[in-house]
Amino acid sequence: MAASAFHQALGTLQSHGYLNNSGLRLELGDNSLKLFSKGFKVEIGLSRKGCYLSDQRKFGVVQASASQTSVFEPVSSPSKNNASSSQKKSNEVALILIRHGESLWNEKNLFTGCVDVPLTKKGVEEAVEAGKRISNIPVDMIYTSALIRAQMTAMLAMTQHRRKKVPIFIHNESEQARVWSEIFSEDTKKQSIPVIASWQLNERMYGELQGLNKQETADRYGKEQVHEWRRSYDIPPPNGESLEMCAQRAVAYFTDQIEPQLLCGKNVMIAAHGNSLRSIIMYLDKLTSQEVISLELSTGIPMLYIFKEGKFIRRGSPVAPTEAGVYAYTRSLAQYRQKLDEMLH
Repeated sequence: MAASAFHQALGTLQSHGYLNNSGLRLELGDNSLKLFSKGFKVEIGLSRKGCYLSDQRKFGVVQASASQTSVFEPVSSPSKNNASSSQKKSNEVALILIRHGESLWNEKNLFTGCVDVPLTKKGVEEAVEAGKRISNIPVDMIYTSALIRAQMTAMLAMTQHRRKKVPIFIHNESEQARVWSEIFSEDTKKQSIPVIASWQLNERMYGELQGLNKQETADRYGKEQVHEWRRSYDIPPPNGESLEMCAQRAVAYFTDQIEPQLLCGKNVMIAAHGNSLRSIIMYLDKLTSQEVISLELSTGIPMLYIFKEGKFIRRGSPVAPTEAGVYAYTRSLAQYRQKLDEMLH
């Protein structure tokens, strides 16, 4: 089956000349094929209805050329077209957004951006509290940024979840990483939650402001200039990203990688940063560029959305694990909590 998909794709390439410098992705029914001209990396994925499968078959077919080696491997992320055919699988799912807890540079009032600093003791406590608030909400997949403060927040939050599944980072950066991290127990897989880390969910890059004290920066450049860098939509700090630039990468990643999982019936948690999450909320709530710049997200406070019939419905932040209102919003959440009660008592 994989061979026929590959040859079909190659035939399309040869007849239509779709390969270019930016790479290529083809959808062949339930099969996916990616080609990247730089290094000529070819990926073939087989999935059922486009959903993420932790037990996907891996094809160890290797072709060597005079200068390159290409490896055929599964594509775990479905396209929205394939995923839409699976939407009937679950007519409502949960999307949880959590801004990381307080970091060491938050505490010092420094511009952090993409500098990778961990949580403070208070940040750890915020992450644990966030976990308590979502302890009765289903989580099937976790997405984090590539930065430790977001990853710590996600992991600490999941220690509080009543289902007690184990979050496991998926390492796809090399063939060795995939092979060495493989799980051979189906029961263990069922008790695990895949965690995907992506730089596209990173905080916006603050350029030359990173590591500077915010008050000292205001004294140097003027409060109005610093406020413009921090709160305008399309004006970046020196050699940094504007919110608009951050939104372009974060929203593109959400629509390409995360939204298809929701369409497949997966309940998703995203642990990320103030600006990357503001960007995603801008997309979910259809905010204007003027509305999003006034949006504030507190550290360690989860926000719940229900994805139903192709629409995102904001349900705010669960204030406690026993908050009846959160579960009254949706039948599936109420049923999930009831199953947890039956399982644990």
